[in-house]
Amino acid sequence: MTKGMTMRRSFAMLASVALAAAALPGVAAAQDDEIVVMHYFDAALGGAGLQEILADFEAETGYTVNFVDVGHEDFKTGILVQLAGSNPPDAHNNWAGARTAFQVENGMLAPIDEMWAENGLDDQFGAGMIESAVTYDGQKYLLPFGFHIAPVFYSPQLFADNGVEIPTTWDELKGACETFSAAGVLPIALGTKDGWPAQFYFDYLLLRTAGAEYRAKLMAGEASYTDPEVVRAMELWKELFDAGCFADGATVNSMSWTDAADQLINGEAAMDLHGSWFMGYANDNGQVSEVDYDFFEFPVIDEGVPTAVVGPVDGWVTAADAANHEGALAMLAFLARPEAQLAWSKVQGNIPTNITSDMSQVDNIIKRAAEVAENAETYNFNYDLTTPDAAAIVGLAMFQQFINDQSDIPGLLEKTQTEIAATFEE
Repeated sequence: MTKGMTMRRSFAMLASVALAAAALPGVAAAQDDEIVVMHYFDAALGGAGLQEILADFEAETGYTVNFVDVGHEDFKTGILVQLAGSNPPDAHNNWAGARTAFQVENGMLAPIDEMWAENGLDDQFGAGMIESAVTYDGQKYLLPFGFHIAPVFYSPQLFADNGVEIPTTWDELKGACETFSAAGVLPIALGTKDGWPAQFYFDYLLLRTAGAEYRAKLMAGEASYTDPEVVRAMELWKELFDAGCFADGATVNSMSWTDAADQLINGEAAMDLHGSWFMGYANDNGQVSEVDYDFFEFPVIDEGVPTAVVGPVDGWVTAADAANHEGALAMLAFLARPEAQLAWSKVQGNIPTNITSDMSQVDNIIKRAAEVAENAETYNFNYDLTTPDAAAIVGLAMFQQFINDQSDIPGLLEKTQTEIAATFEE
């Protein structure tokens, strides 16, 4: 994909969301001692805790942080509108991967190499993190602020009550679904109102069978959704529906991720494949980790396929046209500190990205999540952070269609391939 192609698509995308700009909060011009910050951490994702962390930054530096509150889903297009305008926020958080690459390619972000070097961050973040999440087009743009894995969360009580062991194989997962379903318990909670929660199934089914190298080719438009590897992944997903693992499609597609999380928290469902921010949400709702909820890794399907884990890296960037670059960079330097990263881990349930963080201070379940990520042979950004936005929109819609109707996998994949291929063309 050339930069020119990306630019044309970016302007088309911005045109499609321009009408939404009127509904977004305005970004007021910052004074020298003010930093305008736009973020996607809503109440369910620890927004109040972020403000507490940055209150310490304000007290230390004398800066005032002015928050522009945008809902998690609205942020995805809203930030593009703001960056394309004349008065973007000074700093905003970003998902590493395709979304940050898109903003870099379109000249929306400023590099942070100088701040990075001045604070010795090469010694505080792992080489893999720096290469995959921080660096774009040879320069550093994103300050990592925490990363996640997407395991299967489960209710220890429901597993014990129904005599179900932790599934480690594909057949055991289907068998667990059948046992719970027969007992009148929803086996797996899933809420795909916003599309993206379904992606974790596609990601893992492909990674556990075709492997990370093939998945990377598919995400880059170098493989086809009609390939046998994708067909098999979708057929395996259908086996979960046939085993009664999920509620009906209309119900699933009408629920948000928090609705699904509530089903696990309230004892209505036994499992939920989700990102580890579930832990922060569950803790906020009075749950105790490793007592009221726990997790296991997505089961093995094909022996010998390298182990892989899926999840996002959350980070912070500064706009190319920011009014207060100095303040934004000072804030990023503060958020790079292990103390800030540990505080955020306790709020949201993520894994600190600063490798000097004292992991003895985090919950044991977060230590275990970190070990899963460390022991995996590959760490992969989830679907909508790996493939370009235009392709991701098509794919997420395909997942929702599949959840409603699993009867024509070849037809659905052929339609998807046609639409996605068009997004990679000039």
